[in-house]
Amino acid sequence: MADTDDGPLPTSGEHVEEFFGLPVKEYEQDGAVPAGDVAVRIGCDWDDQEEFPDRLADLLDDPAAAQITALVIGPWGGAFEGGSSEATVEALVAARDRLPGLRALFLGDIVQEETEMSWITQCDVSPLFGAFPLLEEFRVRGSQDLSLGRPSQDNLRLLTIECGGLPASVAREVAAARLPKLERLELWFGDDGYGNEVSDDVLIELLDAPLIAGLTHLGLRNDQFADEHAAVLAGRPRPGRVTTLDLSLGALGDAGADALVGAAWIGELDRLDIRHHFVSPEAVDRLRAKVRELDARHALEPEDWGDGELHRYVAVGE
Repeated sequence: MADTDDGPLPTSGEHVEEFFGLPVKEYEQDGAVPAGDVAVRIGCDWDDQEEFPDRLADLLDDPAAAQITALVIGPWGGAFEGGSSEATVEALVAARDRLPGLRALFLGDIVQEETEMSWITQCDVSPLFGAFPLLEEFRVRGSQDLSLGRPSQDNLRLLTIECGGLPASVAREVAAARLPKLERLELWFGDDGYGNEVSDDVLIELLDAPLIAGLTHLGLRNDQFADEHAAVLAGRPRPGRVTTLDLSLGALGDAGADALVGAAWIGELDRLDIRHHFVSPEAVDRLRAKVRELDARHALEPEDWGDGELHRYVAVGE
């Protein structure tokens, strides 16, 4: 987790406490499904003898499982050593008829003390979209071996991909998705040393995608190339109906901030978030004069890593 005097940033230092607008409650092994209007979290501990499919089977044995609307998946067996989520996804798909009301799914609530984000190994998660047609929110952490396929989902409103490096293939899968009700899209681009392949051309392909038209919130977060991507954004029309733009957790500097100042649509935003940035106070002031609300906390200084250069960095790479 990246900390400053402004307090902790919302990275992967702690397990999620709220999901889909609901408090998260842990399912205890062989226990009852947490009661009430909650999101249920289920996962394996590092020393568990039980694999995730068995843990899920225990949960499904409780008739109350049929009432679950939001499910948070923590570590699966082997996740601590880079094991794939494939068996976990297969178990969830097989349980589709026993989770008929599932509307929100978070795959990979795995924090730094369990394994680094860049070590989380995902898989082809596309079967989940067909298995759970009522899904309104899907969130996934970790991009190694991640594939979305070409999602076609009628009800999804929120899509979040958190990672230390986003492959171009995944960005293009998002661009190709048919998600007619999508309102909020959040992508973590990361560091190129950990797999960030989002070039300007890939970003333009994403911004030209049909799903952008319906967005009210766009997050392009944790981005090593925040300056270059801010310039791309600034030189184009406002993405969709976006009123909140989140460029936080990245390496934004004066060049990117001043590009945004010059964007024709910047005054149409209700809120711009650049927390964890390298923008000078003067450039922050220029940006603040243009937007209705600016969150510019967590200002940082570039670091000297002993190579004679000053370096800006993202909040989460490894």
